[in-house]
Amino acid sequence: MDRIIFLVDMNAFFISCEMTRHPALRNKPAAVAGDPSRRTGIILAASYEARAFGVRTTMLVHQAQRLCPNLSLVPPDHAFYEQKSAEVMALLARYAPVLEQNSIDEAWLDMTGCQTLFGTPLETARMIMKAINDELSLWCSIGISSNKFLAKMASEMHKPHGITELWPADLAEKLWPLPAGAMYGVGQKTAARLASLGLRTIGDLARVKEDVLVDLLGKFGREISRHARGIDPEPVIPHAEDSVKSIGRSTTLVKDLTNLEEARKVLLELADDVGRSARKHDKMGRTVHIVLKYSDFSVITRQMTVVATYATSEIYQAGSRLLEQNWYPDKPVRLIGISLSGFENEAADRQLSLFDQPEATQTVDRQVRVDQAMDLIRNRFGEKSVTRAKQLKVKGER
Repeated sequence: MDRIIFLVDMNAFFISCEMTRHPALRNKPAAVAGDPSRRTGIILAASYEARAFGVRTTMLVHQAQRLCPNLSLVPPDHAFYEQKSAEVMALLARYAPVLEQNSIDEAWLDMTGCQTLFGTPLETARMIMKAINDELSLWCSIGISSNKFLAKMASEMHKPHGITELWPADLAEKLWPLPAGAMYGVGQKTAARLASLGLRTIGDLARVKEDVLVDLLGKFGREISRHARGIDPEPVIPHAEDSVKSIGRSTTLVKDLTNLEEARKVLLELADDVGRSARKHDKMGRTVHIVLKYSDFSVITRQMTVVATYATSEIYQAGSRLLEQNWYPDKPVRLIGISLSGFENEAADRQLSLFDQPEATQTVDRQVRVDQAMDLIRNRFGEKSVTRAKQLKVKGER
C-alpha cells in the first residue's frame, strides 16, 4: 500500500497565537518582535498583512517600521506558544495514528489506511484545517504526498490556508521547475555552490548523476539527489519524551560580536531557555556544549562535563568558560549556541520541590529553587513577568 503523509504547517504561528487573545490584531499588519521597545529588536514572526509590505522574519524592527509605519508589535510569549502548539498537536492526534512533531508549528502525520475513517486525503485535510480554525482560531497549510519530503514541499506551495497534493507523478510539473534554493534542507550557501555548476532548479538536481552531488556535498548530496527525484523512505516517527537526547538553543546575531561581555549576555539568555526546558522535562544533563560560528562562516564546537544539573546558572557558567576559552577578538562571532545533553534517567527523583520545608543548604539547590520559582511565575504571568538581575542589567546597558 502506498503511504499517505501529511505535513501540517501552522501559518505565521506566533503572531496568529497572539491574535487569538488580541482580536484587534486580526487583518492588520502585525508582528512578534524580540523587544518591541528597542528599534534594534528582531522580527520573530509577521502576519501576512505585514508581509505584503515586505516585513520578514529576522528583519530589524526599525527596518520593518520603515516599510510598514502602521505595524503593530507585540513581545514574544514562548510559554503561550508552547501551550497553543500542544493544543494543535493534541487535535492532530485525533486524526493521525502516527504523528511526528517537526517543530513548534508543524508536524508530519502518517494517514495511511485512514480513508475509510475520514475520506480521501483531500477531504481529510479539509476536515483537519476546519477543526483547527473552529476549535483553536488558527490557520494552517497542509501538504499531502507519499513521503515526508514531498509533503513538506507541498505544504510550502500555497500559503496561507492552502492544501496541496504533490504525488510522484506531479514532480515534473510542480517540483522540478522550482529553484534549488527552495528545496527543503538546501540553504543559500549550498544553492550558490550548486548554481556554480549550473544546477539551478530542482529538476537539474533530479537529472544530474547522484555521484556528482555526492562528490560536491558528501552524504548530503545523496540525500538531495534522492529527494529531487521524489525518494524519501524515512518513516513518520513519534518523538517519545524519553527519546530526547539533547536540549539546545542558538541564535544568529543581529550584528557580528567582537566583545566577550556582549556575547556572554547572549549566552545567558540562551542558557536560561535551555535550563527552563530541561526542568520542564525533568532532564538533568552532564554535558554542556557550545557552538560558535564566526563571520568567515567557520564553526567550532566545544563541550565540558559537569555534575548532572538543570540549573540555569550551572549551564551558563560552563558555557561561559567554554566561550572565554574560544574567544578571539579578531574573529567576530555571528552565531552562538548552547546545549545540555548526557541526561540522567532519574532526574525526577532528584528534582527539588519549591515548597519543601527544609531549607536547601547547597548553592546549587538554592539556584534550582530560584529557577523553579521563576518558571512558575513565567508560566502563569508571561515571559516578561520576571527577569534575572544580570538580564535586567543587560537591558539597561543596551
